[in-house]
Amino acid sequence: MGTVTIGVSIAVPEPHGSLLQERRAGFGDAAAHGIPTHVTLLPPTEVDSSLLPAIEAHLVEVASAGRPFPMRLSGTGTFRPLSPVVFVQVVEGAEACTWLQKQVRDASGPVARELQFPYHPHVTVAHGIDEESMDRAFEELADYEAGWPCTGFALYEQGADGVWRKLRDFAFGSSMVPPQAGHVERASSAG
Repeated sequence: MGTVTIGVSIAVPEPHGSLLQERRAGFGDAAAHGIPTHVTLLPPTEVDSSLLPAIEAHLVEVASAGRPFPMRLSGTGTFRPLSPVVFVQVVEGAEACTWLQKQVRDASGPVARELQFPYHPHVTVAHGIDEESMDRAFEELADYEAGWPCTGFALYEQGADGVWRKLRDFAFGSSMVPPQAGHVERASSAG
């Protein structure tokens, strides 16, 4: 036995995922190719490897209570100066992401934990690089737009080489995607 570092996230699907990963690498972020493009639900968390079956069972329960929802990314934001991160904003689907991450980290579950910062769903496109490159990422992706129906999330493990690899997908309990999830809408509905 031993410990492993896991994370839970919503993958940004193709072609958006690869495009944002390449842009992240192009800004000089050395970690870009080891991190699939995603919206975090559980940040990197060290757990005893013997807990993985219980964690997977917990995530099955969380997914079964979830429902597909529209995700839309638009424009950039930053956590600077608090944290050296530039991101693409989640402008639709943020409430669903917030609900999911609370369920994943629930105190009754196997990965209960406090967060270092308040939860803010986003897609990182630059992290820990020089300020000029951070500014470039912020400016060059300011008009970025992408949308897709989110139908689940995945469990990842970080290898000794620093690369994050998917262990398992977790599909939401209902396979029905709401009609509005099939296309990008400009106005978000009140939830």
